[in-house]
Amino acid sequence: MTAKEIKDFKYNVDRFADIEVLRYEVPGFDGLKPDQKKLIYYLTEAALAGRDILTDQNGRYNLPIRSMIEAVYVNFDGDKSSDEFKALEKYLKQIWFGNGIYHHYSMDKFVPEFSESFLRGQVGKLPAEQRPGNLNELCDVIFNPLTLPKRVNQADGADVVATSACNLYGDGVTQAEVEAFYGAMKDTTDLTPVSYGLNAKVVKRDGKLIEEVYKVGGLYSPAIERIVDNLTKAAAYAENDAQRDIINSLIKYYRTGNLRDFDEYSILWADDTRSQVDFINGFIETYGDPLGMTGSWESIVNFKNEEASHRTEVLSGNAQWFEDHSPVDPRFRKPVVKGVSAKVITAAILAGDSYPSTPIGINLPNADWIRATHGSKSVTIENITEAYDEASHGNGFNEEFVIDEPTRRLLDDYLFITDNLHTDLHECLGHGSGRLLPGTDPDAMKAHGSTLEETRADLFALYYLADPKLIELGLLDNPEAYKAEYYKYMLNGLMTQLVRIEPGKDVEEAHMRNRKLITEWAFEHGKKDNVVEMVNIGGKTFVRINDYKRLRELFGELLAEIQRIKSEGDYEAGRNLVETYAVKVDPKLHKEVLDRYAHLDIAPYKGFVNPRYTPVSGENGELVDVKVSYDEDYPTQMLRYSRDYSPLTDRK
Repeated sequence: MTAKEIKDFKYNVDRFADIEVLRYEVPGFDGLKPDQKKLIYYLTEAALAGRDILTDQNGRYNLPIRSMIEAVYVNFDGDKSSDEFKALEKYLKQIWFGNGIYHHYSMDKFVPEFSESFLRGQVGKLPAEQRPGNLNELCDVIFNPLTLPKRVNQADGADVVATSACNLYGDGVTQAEVEAFYGAMKDTTDLTPVSYGLNAKVVKRDGKLIEEVYKVGGLYSPAIERIVDNLTKAAAYAENDAQRDIINSLIKYYRTGNLRDFDEYSILWADDTRSQVDFINGFIETYGDPLGMTGSWESIVNFKNEEASHRTEVLSGNAQWFEDHSPVDPRFRKPVVKGVSAKVITAAILAGDSYPSTPIGINLPNADWIRATHGSKSVTIENITEAYDEASHGNGFNEEFVIDEPTRRLLDDYLFITDNLHTDLHECLGHGSGRLLPGTDPDAMKAHGSTLEETRADLFALYYLADPKLIELGLLDNPEAYKAEYYKYMLNGLMTQLVRIEPGKDVEEAHMRNRKLITEWAFEHGKKDNVVEMVNIGGKTFVRINDYKRLRELFGELLAEIQRIKSEGDYEAGRNLVETYAVKVDPKLHKEVLDRYAHLDIAPYKGFVNPRYTPVSGENGELVDVKVSYDEDYPTQMLRYSRDYSPLTDRK
């Protein structure tokens, strides 16, 4: 985008609760070939078709509650300036953003600010066919704080399956039962183990556990059938035979539900580095499962940003150097790094677990054996990071929380590039680095697996961000530039991310635990050398880094230990690190951060509305072109998605 285009583009869309909704542009779309646009169109339709899957996975009452609240919202004919209606609108926007009645980060149930009597009165005014038959049950879920209070519970010592409200396990199923169920399936001598539980809900029938598999003819079939239909249409416009094979392989997996078919698809996908258009679609990341096994449904459709991909291609081209010079024990390094590919992409659509809140980078496949034998593919989503950056200008954050003017200038000059490089290193090399020792269970870290894996990738990125190799490779032009990311990371992990936590709560989300673990560990272990300080200036707490070089060494030491833990499957050591450094919050510092943020009026969470793609038909009704527009507001888009992409809303 030119400077004028960036200035004229309207990034800010909506603001409510602790959330700001932005929009992102898709630069370069109009310059794509006609068949590439058609391919993207059908891939975006396949992405949107899975929306209800994720909502249902997040809680079994989510879909009927969403439908009920939407019906009240659309049919309301009273005073829309009243406190009750405004509170209902806020609650509905939260449901849309969280893909259900739980906060996407804290996992806590949203607290409605309207009364139960108001809701019951409005439901009574709905047409008969729109009134739920189980209103009492739904009201109990909405208004009773003790009913299904947390989507994912990671509290130490809890039965995380039985106490989590996510809809990935059936009633009466316990953590011990699930671990025993899958433990009996696993063969630790298998060099190509499938990702057990990735695409299934575990339920109890006649006292025994079984899997309800997500597939055509199985669980979520109506949505998966629509996904398959659009993938079939997309295959007709594939850029090459390899891409067509990938799409057809994914279709096969959706039809069979066989995880070996998913591995076959994943390998083909990782090997395809030629196609400009790319996508992910399926049950992928496992953060929504308290045991880190079942994949949440998500999709991102994208195309390569050729110019910006230079830096990721340089990194992936030197992957072996980074692996060989890692500070971890050589036993845990990969002797030969295979198939690491990386690129910067332009997102065309976000869906499922990547919408409205989205990652800024991706590294897949997740299976360790595929990474080791076939490699992985890494992306950084630069039009999303650009939107975040542009929307944050002038919000007062740096003036409030960054310790002094020289540090603020450092962040102004180098944070955007070092932040992107941190993402590149995290996704491209961090997740693909290291190896498990033979016989180590990939799921050995159990409930702490996601936190420790994100910790490992972040540490890899932090360690190498300060390496002179990045100057040698031409990716940075100042050997001091890395300090911008180091300062921002320590400030965020030690302090400012606390704005996302409610008073009295622990840190539970995996990425937040990861950042807290790293920064608290480095702060603690650097005390004797005064590496990092928490200083009071004018009654406010600030982070001061006194020794950036030593801080890098600390990152390397922790990386070595985290890699050892994962490589050896040392669950107790991993659990101890998480519970010691990543969970508990200092209430005094927490209150200070919340108070200082309140004066800035900055939403701690951000997400996006998608562009809209409109097909253009020829004289005979055939698809001839696709137009992109950016004119939808947040409620309009969400109500359209509920109207046009909700094949599961009749499920009870």
